[in-house]
Amino acid sequence: MLERLKVILAPAEDLMQSEIIHPVTRQKLELAYYLPICDEQKIHDYITVPFSKNQYPIMNLFLSNANFKRVTDPAKWNDLLLRGQALVEYQNQIFSFDALKYEYLNLPDSNFEPSIRGPQHSLSEDPIISLNIIRNSYMSPELVIDKMQIGNISQTNLYILYDQRKVNHHTLDNVKNKLSSIHIDLIHSSGELERLLNGKKYQLFPTLLVTERFDRIGRALSFGKIVLILKGSQFALILPVTFYDFMHSVEDHYESYWMTKMIVVIRYIALILTTTLPGLYIAILSYNPEIFRLQLAFTLVASRSIVPYPSFIEVIIMLVMIEMLLEASIRTPKLIGSTSTTVGGLILGTAIQQAGLVSSIMIIVTSLVAISNLVLPIHTMSLAIRFLKYPIIVAAIFFGLAGVFLGILYYITCLCSTRSFGEYYFRLRGNASSQHGDIGGTKPT
Repeated sequence: MLERLKVILAPAEDLMQSEIIHPVTRQKLELAYYLPICDEQKIHDYITVPFSKNQYPIMNLFLSNANFKRVTDPAKWNDLLLRGQALVEYQNQIFSFDALKYEYLNLPDSNFEPSIRGPQHSLSEDPIISLNIIRNSYMSPELVIDKMQIGNISQTNLYILYDQRKVNHHTLDNVKNKLSSIHIDLIHSSGELERLLNGKKYQLFPTLLVTERFDRIGRALSFGKIVLILKGSQFALILPVTFYDFMHSVEDHYESYWMTKMIVVIRYIALILTTTLPGLYIAILSYNPEIFRLQLAFTLVASRSIVPYPSFIEVIIMLVMIEMLLEASIRTPKLIGSTSTTVGGLILGTAIQQAGLVSSIMIIVTSLVAISNLVLPIHTMSLAIRFLKYPIIVAAIFFGLAGVFLGILYYITCLCSTRSFGEYYFRLRGNASSQHGDIGGTKPT
């Protein structure tokens, strides 16, 4: 049985295959099961212990216990193993044993990628539990799980997951070579691994997608992507990725077609607003007020009549205050986090406007920038976009609207030249060998 399983199943570190020989009778028993989705204690109690003690004929146990069922068709082996069954061969007869284990009870909730209608649980810091969830949600015999240690001192277990039939093997070799070339003493977080795999120190956009959702991981595997799970980290890494993967949420699969399209359009509008709005405010007020109608231009200028410094100083003050509020809401304890945000956002914002330090229009602009940034579904891309507005502000200070458009052109050029493990980052059409659609929402067009 074990030799035949090596032929029909993809190699996987979590596929346990053992041959047990009784020390006295020299009888042989072959056993195979997937470790993450099977209860080893149950297998130990019902199979290995009775066989080793030999107090009761093991064949009688197989025939009398309802948890054991005889399997005559080898074509069913794949399906049985993937459904949490252990296969046992004894005296040239194959039996399946129901050892399925569920790990959904004590899982943490998804905090960074919340969903209204989708699964509410996230991955676990225990990789075996995470693999249990993934194996149960992606029940394919082509799923391969490779295991390696990373970190010279920590020797942290790293699991590499991919669909053997759909993965781009050139990309897979590239990833394994990069992982083998990492020499670091300690590594405890997927964030550290992400920075090490990025390669370029000054990389502007994230080239790996960090997720805690097993439904996103299952969809990524079905599109031929590679998933990395690190022991002690609740977050998995998906690669290679495109820019469009970061603009789609798993929630897009649970809503109607037109609603999903509208939400995706809103995200792109939010992306443009949070990146360009502060720079446009400076450029229009300081250089190009003529692009607005006369009445609107007078309104904008009148709102700044009591502000004692140039528009770019006003913008920098408000953006720095927003950045501090965001950091404060993250670092403060949960019980007082909402209170500090309310005090900073409402009381401080109102007071600074009434004192004449910033204009009322600037309060609106700052609120739009903060809200638009929070619309983006992936946290790592949201952090990158938070930085993008500052170079555009500097360009707007010196060159006005021309500087804003030059900054946007530079970002588009960076996206076009960026690669995610050899794959085009800003491509509009998926590669048939490695990606058949984007992992967050609809297929690229």
